[in-house]
Amino acid sequence: MGFAGFDSQEGNGSSSSSTTTNHGGQHGSSCSWRFLTRRKKVNSHVEDNHNNSHGVQLAKELTIPHLMAVGVGATIGAGVYVLVGTVAREHAGPALPLSFMIAGLAAALSALCYAELASRFPSAGSAYHYAYICLGEGVAWLIGWSLILEYGIGGAAVARSITPNLAALIGGVDNLPAFLSYQHIPGIDIVVDPLAAIMVFIVTWVLCTGIKESTMVQSIVTSVNICALMFVIVVGGYLGFKSGWVGYGLPTGYFPFGIDGMVAGSATAFFAYIGFDAVASTAEEVKNPQRDLPLGIAASLSLCCGLYMIVSIVVVGLVPYYDINPNTPISSAFADNGLQWAAYIINAGAITALCSSLLGGMLPQPRILMAMGRDGLLPPFFSDINKHSYVPVKSTVVTGLVSAALAFFMDVSQLAGMVSVGTLLAFTISAITVLIVRYIPPIEVPLPLSLQEPIDAESTEYDWSHLETLEKDAKKKTLVVQEDVSVDYSLIPKNHAIDTFVHNGNRKETVGCVIAFICLGVFILTFAASSTHFLSSVRFTSCGVGGILVLSGLVFLTCIDQDDARHKFGNSRGFTCPLVPLLPIISILINSYLLISLGGSTWLRVSVWLALGIIIYVFYGRNHSSLKLDDANYTPSTFFA
Repeated sequence: MGFAGFDSQEGNGSSSSSTTTNHGGQHGSSCSWRFLTRRKKVNSHVEDNHNNSHGVQLAKELTIPHLMAVGVGATIGAGVYVLVGTVAREHAGPALPLSFMIAGLAAALSALCYAELASRFPSAGSAYHYAYICLGEGVAWLIGWSLILEYGIGGAAVARSITPNLAALIGGVDNLPAFLSYQHIPGIDIVVDPLAAIMVFIVTWVLCTGIKESTMVQSIVTSVNICALMFVIVVGGYLGFKSGWVGYGLPTGYFPFGIDGMVAGSATAFFAYIGFDAVASTAEEVKNPQRDLPLGIAASLSLCCGLYMIVSIVVVGLVPYYDINPNTPISSAFADNGLQWAAYIINAGAITALCSSLLGGMLPQPRILMAMGRDGLLPPFFSDINKHSYVPVKSTVVTGLVSAALAFFMDVSQLAGMVSVGTLLAFTISAITVLIVRYIPPIEVPLPLSLQEPIDAESTEYDWSHLETLEKDAKKKTLVVQEDVSVDYSLIPKNHAIDTFVHNGNRKETVGCVIAFICLGVFILTFAASSTHFLSSVRFTSCGVGGILVLSGLVFLTCIDQDDARHKFGNSRGFTCPLVPLLPIISILINSYLLISLGGSTWLRVSVWLALGIIIYVFYGRNHSSLKLDDANYTPSTFFA
């Protein structure tokens, strides 16, 4: 398996005979697997918007403050009110702020990759859209289907958490009205949660009113949440100075679990930052995506990291880490210092955080469904945009009904691990996509009209030093720009011998294979590192092999120039990820390790969902794909060649 040939193999003006031969073999035949690697063009979503039945597009209403509200709201949920206690007691101790800092830096690697891709390809669907452009339909379906699972279960889990937090605010479940409290259905032994379903319906209605209206509500709720956290920081800081910060004067020191415990705590805390991908999903509704999307992602992640760290500094300083209540760490810390009344403010903050997280978590899913429906992989019902609110109302209603049903009937806490799979897969694919965009961008440039005649490679008088002929046909040719002159700063000086070797050979095949070997090395390295049941000799050998593959690929990519065609692939005037290829490779390593560490039971449940997705794709998506029906948007790839 390799990345060989991301270039196009046919032009848009192919003859009918060529179409029959190539298209039938690549995406029309049931005997070929090439349909998995067909890619759509960068601007295909724009063409789809103009060609849809109503001519209605998503409204471009969002600016940086709106994006920050979405990012912060989706990231800072009730986890900050619980996670600080769990990580402090079990992993980090007083070093909890460092765990959050390391986790924030790790999340920033993925955020930087997302920022470039969102700026370069501003369309709904986020990682699904990026994968469809650069990796092919099969990988795009995998990512889109996984993200649907993530947002569906994540929304239901957040909604189920609202009832106990509201009960704690008003003095217990018994004080809730009967129609809002838990109800046990006799005979089938199910405890239903009416309040969770009602909250999902309310959020669904808000999302259907319009993107500007929903982000305004998100801004208000998120502001209340931030005010509650500022109360924790200010009042907690006062209590800390008054009491002498007893949590930092322990005989066990600052690292009671060692450096390893602090790092393990950062792996758990990493999942507190995975909400920023919701910002990328709104790319099509941003007024100035090249400027605002990177700033929105960076600002929301920075604000969340700062709040997490400062809150954790206060909590572990007020109470010794081993005395922190894992379920209510913040309110119990204040109660231990004589401020029982503060629990009401903190619980109110937890409820607003849950509502904000529910709103931010349900926002991306309809847009992913809309993008998949627009591409033909799901029924066109999902791609319909309401002409009054300019949002995908039908997709929003469907996702709301499903999430409400899950929240009403099921306690999805045991499925929480499945939420992380979609996000981590999306982070991993986004980092790989950045490498592809920089080194082997799949860009097509049509020939001028004067040259749209059959060209004989032996008799041509032109010297195409920067172009590669992809296929000869009777009417039109497609060329690939290969001006590999990079102006980016590199950590390792360029090696002209390696660069010359790559240029003299097939650049795309060579570099594609290197990226494939990097991914293989990452898998071997992370799998061996997390498989503690293996013999030590096998683990060390496997880690060595994987490490050599990754390091060799890193050195190779650093020693060659990035493809200058990347400047013509998508919108290159926006943000560019720094320290490529080092930063994306580290991001792939971190996310792959976390994916493998999720455990066998989580992957068993996810495999059932993925198997269902494969069935839907084989019997519907593959045959109804817009790339099969519309050759103008079709760019074949030999990713698995």
